[in-house]
Amino acid sequence: MKIYWTKINEIIEETPEVKTYLLDCPKDFTWEEGSFTHFALEGFNSGDKPNRELVRHMSISTLPHEDTIGITTRIRENCSEFKSVLRNLDVGSNVALFKTYTNVPLRREDKNVYLLSQGVGLATFRPLVLDYFERADNIKHIHSLNIDSSKDFLFTHIFDPAPDKKFTSQFIDNRQDYYEEVKNLAADKDGIFYVVGSDEFLVQNIDVLREQGIKPEQIMLDKHEQERLEFLPVDLSILARLGKYNIRLICVKMEQNKIIVNR
Repeated sequence: MKIYWTKINEIIEETPEVKTYLLDCPKDFTWEEGSFTHFALEGFNSGDKPNRELVRHMSISTLPHEDTIGITTRIRENCSEFKSVLRNLDVGSNVALFKTYTNVPLRREDKNVYLLSQGVGLATFRPLVLDYFERADNIKHIHSLNIDSSKDFLFTHIFDPAPDKKFTSQFIDNRQDYYEEVKNLAADKDGIFYVVGSDEFLVQNIDVLREQGIKPEQIMLDKHEQERLEFLPVDLSILARLGKYNIRLICVKMEQNKIIVNR
Protein backbone atom coordinates (compact mmCIF):
# COMPACT_ATOMS: atom_id res chain seq x y z
CA MET A 1 0.00 0.00 0.00
CA LYS A 2 1.42 3.36 -1.03
CA ILE A 3 0.93 6.27 1.35
CA TYR A 4 1.00 9.74 -0.19
CA TRP A 5 2.16 12.39 2.27
CA THR A 6 1.23 15.94 1.35
CA LYS A 7 0.53 19.35 2.86
CA ILE A 8 -2.52 21.50 3.44
CA ASN A 9 -2.16 24.54 1.18
CA GLU A 10 -5.46 26.31 1.95
CA ILE A 11 -8.37 26.03 4.38
CA ILE A 12 -11.73 27.41 3.24
CA GLU A 13 -14.53 28.04 5.73
CA GLU A 14 -17.58 27.09 3.66
CA THR A 15 -20.05 27.59 6.56
CA PRO A 16 -19.62 28.01 10.35
CA GLU A 17 -19.33 24.20 10.68
CA VAL A 18 -17.96 23.11 7.30
CA LYS A 19 -14.41 23.49 6.02
CA THR A 20 -12.69 22.49 2.82
CA TYR A 21 -9.03 21.49 3.12
CA LEU A 22 -7.17 21.98 -0.15
CA LEU A 23 -4.11 19.74 -0.38
CA ASP A 24 -1.06 19.77 -2.62
CA CYS A 25 -1.22 17.02 -5.26
CA PRO A 26 1.47 14.39 -4.58
CA LYS A 27 3.36 13.06 -7.57
CA ASP A 28 1.57 10.14 -9.27
CA PHE A 29 -1.59 10.57 -7.14
CA THR A 30 -4.61 10.11 -9.43
CA TRP A 31 -8.37 10.19 -9.01
CA GLU A 32 -11.57 10.86 -10.94
CA GLU A 33 -14.99 12.29 -10.24
CA GLY A 34 -16.80 10.44 -7.46
CA SER A 35 -13.60 9.24 -5.75
CA PHE A 36 -13.03 8.85 -2.04
CA THR A 37 -9.77 8.34 -0.20
CA HIS A 38 -8.43 7.37 3.19
CA PHE A 39 -7.45 10.69 4.76
CA ALA A 40 -5.01 10.32 7.66
CA LEU A 41 -3.38 12.69 10.12
CA GLU A 42 0.21 12.69 11.35
CA GLY A 43 0.85 9.95 13.85
CA PHE A 44 -1.65 7.48 12.44
CA ASN A 45 1.12 5.00 11.56
CA SER A 46 3.73 5.83 14.17
CA GLY A 47 2.98 2.87 16.46
CA ASP A 48 3.07 -0.88 16.03
CA LYS A 49 -0.47 -0.74 14.63
CA PRO A 50 -2.21 2.05 12.69
CA ASN A 51 -4.26 4.39 14.86
CA ARG A 52 -7.64 4.13 13.17
CA GLU A 53 -8.91 7.10 15.18
CA LEU A 54 -6.70 9.29 13.00
CA VAL A 55 -8.02 7.96 9.68
CA ARG A 56 -11.32 8.66 7.91
CA HIS A 57 -12.87 7.82 4.54
CA MET A 58 -13.41 11.13 2.76
CA SER A 59 -14.82 12.06 -0.63
CA ILE A 60 -12.60 14.17 -2.86
CA SER A 61 -14.53 17.31 -3.72
CA THR A 62 -12.31 18.53 -6.56
CA LEU A 63 -11.41 17.38 -10.06
CA PRO A 64 -7.82 16.60 -11.12
CA HIS A 65 -7.56 19.60 -13.44
CA GLU A 66 -8.11 21.91 -10.44
CA ASP A 67 -4.59 20.88 -9.35
CA THR A 68 -5.58 20.47 -5.72
CA ILE A 69 -7.20 17.73 -3.66
CA GLY A 70 -10.26 18.99 -1.83
CA ILE A 71 -11.53 17.39 1.37
CA THR A 72 -14.78 18.95 2.62
CA THR A 73 -16.05 18.00 6.07
CA ARG A 74 -18.32 19.17 8.85
CA ILE A 75 -16.67 19.79 12.23
CA ARG A 76 -19.09 20.34 15.08
CA GLU A 77 -18.16 21.66 18.52
CA ASN A 78 -18.50 18.17 20.01
CA CYS A 79 -16.61 15.98 17.55
CA SER A 80 -14.43 12.89 17.23
CA GLU A 81 -10.73 12.73 18.03
CA PHE A 82 -9.99 12.82 14.29
CA LYS A 83 -11.93 16.03 13.69
CA SER A 84 -10.67 17.60 16.88
CA VAL A 85 -7.11 17.16 15.63
CA LEU A 86 -8.03 18.23 12.10
CA ARG A 87 -9.70 21.40 13.37
CA ASN A 88 -6.42 22.54 14.90
CA LEU A 89 -4.27 21.96 11.80
CA ASP A 90 -2.93 24.93 9.89
CA VAL A 91 -1.79 25.55 6.34
CA GLY A 92 1.47 23.64 5.88
CA SER A 93 0.46 20.73 8.11
CA ASN A 94 1.24 17.24 6.85
CA VAL A 95 -1.55 14.77 6.06
CA ALA A 96 -1.63 11.43 4.27
CA LEU A 97 -3.78 9.86 1.54
CA PHE A 98 -4.03 6.20 0.58
CA LYS A 99 -6.40 3.59 -0.87
CA THR A 100 -8.29 5.87 -3.25
CA TYR A 101 -11.33 4.38 -5.00
CA THR A 102 -14.27 5.46 -7.11
CA ASN A 103 -17.70 4.10 -6.21
CA VAL A 104 -19.88 6.74 -7.85
CA PRO A 105 -18.53 7.68 -11.29
CA LEU A 106 -20.88 9.60 -13.52
CA ARG A 107 -22.92 7.10 -15.52
CA ARG A 108 -23.40 8.28 -19.09
CA GLU A 109 -26.29 6.16 -20.34
CA ASP A 110 -28.54 8.71 -22.04
CA LYS A 111 -30.71 8.96 -18.94
CA ASN A 112 -31.64 11.56 -16.35
CA VAL A 113 -29.40 11.60 -13.29
CA TYR A 114 -30.63 12.51 -9.81
CA LEU A 115 -28.19 13.45 -7.04
CA LEU A 116 -29.71 12.98 -3.58
CA SER A 117 -27.57 14.20 -0.68
CA GLN A 118 -27.61 15.07 2.97
CA GLY A 119 -25.66 18.05 4.29
CA VAL A 120 -21.96 17.91 3.51
CA GLY A 121 -22.59 14.81 1.38
CA LEU A 122 -23.10 17.34 -1.40
CA ALA A 123 -19.30 17.58 -1.58
CA THR A 124 -19.24 14.14 -3.23
CA PHE A 125 -21.38 15.51 -6.06
CA ARG A 126 -19.43 18.72 -6.65
CA PRO A 127 -16.90 17.05 -9.02
CA LEU A 128 -19.67 15.10 -10.77
CA VAL A 129 -21.54 18.31 -11.57
CA LEU A 130 -18.39 20.11 -12.69
CA ASP A 131 -17.48 17.16 -14.91
CA TYR A 132 -20.98 17.24 -16.38
CA PHE A 133 -20.72 20.98 -17.08
CA GLU A 134 -17.50 20.34 -18.98
CA ARG A 135 -18.82 17.33 -20.87
CA ALA A 136 -22.54 16.62 -20.97
CA ASP A 137 -22.24 13.64 -23.34
CA ASN A 138 -24.84 10.90 -22.94
CA ILE A 139 -26.67 12.49 -20.02
CA LYS A 140 -30.13 13.92 -20.59
CA HIS A 141 -30.35 16.08 -17.47
CA ILE A 142 -28.99 16.29 -13.91
CA HIS A 143 -31.07 17.29 -10.90
CA SER A 144 -29.57 17.78 -7.42
CA LEU A 145 -31.68 17.52 -4.26
CA ASN A 146 -29.94 18.38 -0.98
CA ILE A 147 -31.34 18.45 2.55
CA ASP A 148 -29.60 20.39 5.30
CA SER A 149 -31.49 21.35 8.45
CA SER A 150 -28.85 23.97 9.29
CA LYS A 151 -29.90 25.93 6.18
CA ASP A 152 -26.19 26.66 5.59
CA PHE A 153 -26.26 25.17 2.12
CA LEU A 154 -22.97 24.34 0.40
CA PHE A 155 -21.58 25.22 -3.03
CA THR A 156 -24.65 27.26 -3.99
CA HIS A 157 -22.62 29.02 -6.71
CA ILE A 158 -22.05 25.66 -8.39
CA PHE A 159 -25.41 24.09 -7.60
CA ASP A 160 -27.25 27.03 -9.07
CA PRO A 161 -29.95 25.97 -11.55
CA ALA A 162 -28.72 26.28 -15.11
CA PRO A 163 -31.53 25.31 -17.52
CA ASP A 164 -29.31 26.02 -20.52
CA LYS A 165 -26.98 23.28 -19.27
CA LYS A 166 -29.87 20.97 -18.43
CA PHE A 167 -29.07 21.20 -14.74
CA THR A 168 -31.52 21.93 -11.93
CA SER A 169 -31.18 21.84 -8.16
CA GLN A 170 -33.13 22.18 -4.93
CA PHE A 171 -32.08 22.83 -1.34
CA ILE A 172 -34.55 21.71 1.32
CA ASP A 173 -34.34 22.08 5.12
CA ASN A 174 -36.90 19.53 6.36
CA ARG A 175 -37.47 15.81 5.90
CA GLN A 176 -41.15 15.90 4.99
CA ASP A 177 -40.63 18.15 1.98
CA TYR A 178 -37.45 16.32 1.04
CA TYR A 179 -39.01 12.85 0.85
CA GLU A 180 -42.06 14.16 -0.95
CA GLU A 181 -39.71 15.51 -3.59
CA VAL A 182 -37.84 12.19 -3.77
CA LYS A 183 -41.18 10.52 -4.54
CA ASN A 184 -41.81 13.06 -7.29
CA LEU A 185 -38.38 12.45 -8.83
CA ALA A 186 -38.95 8.69 -8.69
CA ALA A 187 -41.74 9.14 -11.23
CA ASP A 188 -38.89 8.81 -13.72
CA LYS A 189 -38.73 5.02 -13.79
CA ASP A 190 -35.66 5.05 -16.03
CA GLY A 191 -33.56 7.55 -14.06
CA ILE A 192 -30.28 6.93 -12.23
CA PHE A 193 -30.32 7.91 -8.56
CA TYR A 194 -27.15 8.69 -6.60
CA VAL A 195 -27.53 8.79 -2.81
CA VAL A 196 -24.89 10.14 -0.39
CA GLY A 197 -25.32 10.71 3.34
CA SER A 198 -25.46 8.84 6.64
CA ASP A 199 -26.37 5.15 6.68
CA GLU A 200 -29.81 6.04 8.05
CA PHE A 201 -30.25 8.51 5.20
CA LEU A 202 -29.29 5.85 2.64
CA VAL A 203 -31.78 3.35 4.08
CA GLN A 204 -34.63 5.87 4.08
CA ASN A 205 -33.95 6.99 0.51
CA ILE A 206 -33.62 3.44 -0.76
CA ASP A 207 -36.92 2.52 0.90
CA VAL A 208 -38.70 5.43 -0.77
CA LEU A 209 -37.13 4.76 -4.18
CA ARG A 210 -37.86 1.03 -4.05
CA GLU A 211 -41.47 1.68 -3.00
CA GLN A 212 -41.79 3.87 -6.09
CA GLY A 213 -40.52 1.07 -8.36
CA ILE A 214 -36.89 2.13 -8.77
CA LYS A 215 -34.68 -0.93 -9.27
CA PRO A 216 -31.47 -1.60 -7.29
CA GLU A 217 -29.28 -1.25 -10.37
CA GLN A 218 -30.59 2.31 -10.80
CA ILE A 219 -29.32 3.33 -7.36
CA MET A 220 -25.70 4.40 -6.87
CA LEU A 221 -24.18 4.45 -3.38
CA ASP A 222 -20.77 5.68 -2.27
CA LYS A 223 -20.06 2.24 -0.82
CA HIS A 224 -17.75 -0.68 -1.51
CA GLU A 225 -19.26 -3.83 -3.01
CA GLN A 226 -19.57 -5.58 0.35
CA GLU A 227 -21.13 -2.54 2.00
CA ARG A 228 -23.54 -2.03 -0.88
CA LEU A 229 -24.94 -5.51 -0.31
CA GLU A 230 -26.06 -4.45 3.15
CA PHE A 231 -28.27 -1.74 1.67
CA LEU A 232 -29.61 -3.12 -1.59
CA PRO A 233 -31.06 -6.53 -2.51
CA VAL A 234 -29.01 -8.57 -4.94
CA ASP A 235 -29.99 -9.70 -8.39
CA LEU A 236 -27.11 -11.93 -9.45
CA SER A 237 -28.10 -11.96 -13.12
CA ILE A 238 -27.98 -8.17 -13.28
CA LEU A 239 -24.70 -7.93 -11.44
CA ALA A 240 -23.14 -10.57 -13.65
CA ARG A 241 -24.31 -8.73 -16.75
CA LEU A 242 -22.94 -5.42 -15.50
CA GLY A 243 -19.65 -7.11 -14.69
CA LYS A 244 -19.05 -4.78 -11.74
CA TYR A 245 -19.20 -7.19 -8.84
CA ASN A 246 -17.43 -10.36 -7.78
CA ILE A 247 -20.08 -13.09 -7.79
CA ARG A 248 -18.13 -15.32 -5.44
CA LEU A 249 -17.98 -12.48 -2.92
CA ILE A 250 -21.72 -11.97 -3.26
CA CYS A 251 -22.41 -15.65 -2.60
CA VAL A 252 -20.21 -15.58 0.50
CA LYS A 253 -22.06 -12.52 1.75
CA MET A 254 -25.38 -14.18 1.11
CA GLU A 255 -24.29 -17.24 3.09
CA GLN A 256 -23.32 -14.99 5.97
CA ASN A 257 -26.81 -13.53 5.88
CA LYS A 258 -28.35 -17.03 5.79
CA ILE A 259 -29.50 -16.69 2.20
CA ILE A 260 -29.31 -19.98 0.28
CA VAL A 261 -28.27 -19.86 -3.36
CA ASN A 262 -27.46 -22.53 -5.92
CA ARG A 263 -24.07 -22.22 -7.56
